[in-house]
Amino acid sequence: MSEPAEEPRPASRARPLRVCDAIRWSNAAVERYGLLWIEGELAEVKRPGSGHVYFQLKDKSSALPAVMWRTTAQRLRFGFEAGLSVRVRGKLGVFERDGKLQLYVDYAEPAGAGAAAAALDELKRKLAAEGLFADERKRKLPALPRRIGIVTSRTGAALGDIVRTIQRRFPPAILLLADCQVQGATAPPQIVNALRMVQNAAVDVVIIGRGGGASADLQAFNDERVVRAVAACTVPVVSAVGHEIDVTLCDLAADRRASTPTGAGELVVPVQAELRAKLVVEEHRLRREIGLSLRDARQELDDRIESARSVVKARLATRSTDLRRLELRLLAAHPRSQLAARRAALTALERRLAAIAPTARIARGRATLDAVRVGLDAAVRRGLDRRRASFAQVVARLDALSPLRVLERGYALATRDGHVVTDAAALTPGDPIELRFARGTARGRITDVES
Repeated sequence: MSEPAEEPRPASRARPLRVCDAIRWSNAAVERYGLLWIEGELAEVKRPGSGHVYFQLKDKSSALPAVMWRTTAQRLRFGFEAGLSVRVRGKLGVFERDGKLQLYVDYAEPAGAGAAAAALDELKRKLAAEGLFADERKRKLPALPRRIGIVTSRTGAALGDIVRTIQRRFPPAILLLADCQVQGATAPPQIVNALRMVQNAAVDVVIIGRGGGASADLQAFNDERVVRAVAACTVPVVSAVGHEIDVTLCDLAADRRASTPTGAGELVVPVQAELRAKLVVEEHRLRREIGLSLRDARQELDDRIESARSVVKARLATRSTDLRRLELRLLAAHPRSQLAARRAALTALERRLAAIAPTARIARGRATLDAVRVGLDAAVRRGLDRRRASFAQVVARLDALSPLRVLERGYALATRDGHVVTDAAALTPGDPIELRFARGTARGRITDVES
């Protein structure tokens, strides 16, 4: 606006005002009113290529020209058409070229929008107090949903955006549409019923929403019935209502909010190609880790086998020593050995008697000796029987401990390169193998291995 002109003076004392000065003076006068709120009906709405909007505000008796610059017009969220009652905010000014009073509007809303906004704020506070918008209620979306429910109008552009996005990113997903109205008085109950239907269809996640529109077009998603149905849904819900700048109560109650229907599709499913690439990377990583683990396990197994072999060898050596000692004891206690020793003692005694005793004494001595010999033979036989029984028990115990006894029961001892094989996983096809049986040995090569 131009600087205000000086106050006009009487024509008799000064020259007359120029037209431009009069207009500037008038403009300065009306600008003093500042921002004004004016309510009226839209008329003669014009939208030239510049993007500005020219219109009139009228009531029963008057009409006021008005202009809304392009930056303000781009922020309109409702249909700005002739015949609509609106409430606008702006400053009065005088257009210098035509000397016409007009209103420069910087904000507009449908008439009654203030009351509707107050009611919406009250509902928002009420539901927030009940915890319907709390972050702790938000559930994680399934990483790989199998069935996806979509609650929207089958004729709306939002459905196509959602379907194309999901089919492009993850074709195996199954999509179930619950068709419903998304604006108007009948929309809220239809949306609630559609939500109930997709839950009964055992879906893993639900997308609810519609495309962009005026604020009035989105009111179905501010309805208390819809908001409560979204909050009570048994599966996670993604809300995609309007554009990014539009936030409805349904968005606040949902588990996740998407700025657009396309964004909702991107939220609920991953990209199949990316998943496959990740699986390949994970497979290589697992194979590498398994290989390292198997290598360590084989090395540990070899160490344990060597340790066990050492323990077995030591025990076998100890048993062999004990067995040899027992064998020597058994040989010493054998009746033949004792009988030979007794006979040698008797022979020596006979010689002594023959040298020191007369014939009669010799005869008596021989009789006594014969009696002693008979008793000795009986004692030797009894001792021999006892020794035989004891020896048989010891032999049976040794036989039970012998590895050959195990082989006689049908088992075989498998060795590779002289080492005992106890685990099939230690063999690979083509390895040489030697099988020792109770009688004989067989050799061959491994053709197949089952762990």
